[in-house]
Amino acid sequence: MATLAAIFNLLMCISRDAHADSLEAESALGDATKAHALLVVKHLRTLYLLHRGKVIARYPVQLGRHPQGPKTKAHDGRTPEGQYVIDWRDPLSLYTLALHISYPNDHDREQARALGVDPGGAIEIHGQPFVDGAYSAQQLQSDWTAGCIALSAGDMANLWGKVDVGTPVEIKP
Repeated sequence: MATLAAIFNLLMCISRDAHADSLEAESALGDATKAHALLVVKHLRTLYLLHRGKVIARYPVQLGRHPQGPKTKAHDGRTPEGQYVIDWRDPLSLYTLALHISYPNDHDREQARALGVDPGGAIEIHGQPFVDGAYSAQQLQSDWTAGCIALSAGDMANLWGKVDVGTPVEIKP
């Protein structure tokens, strides 16, 4: 995970707009490339797909309805922060495919235990909901999930083919 921290620091030093063109070029080159890791930067509302220490794609995301701070308990509407792994894939999700994140990890469980609360679970990276025969466009406007990381249906379909079970995920504030 040291590589993810180094990439995060690099991303923080470069303005988002200044490197957008190079990210798009890398994304085009990496269409068939599998991710070695995912990095989610909550305050940028961006998921970065990483391969051998390089950003090969980025996706805008929406978060839990209360995005500030890490998830501390079930039903708090927050997206967790920390280091996780994709531990299973759900092709039949109601949310246009889903990659389950291994939340809560040991640290999350210990914090919840200290607070005397349930840490919650069922945190995923998923696409838009499919409701009444159509994708819900309103969810692309603001943070709306119960704590998950959401992408457009098209972006999720693209990400789906690049992420395997076991892929590390780091979620930063």
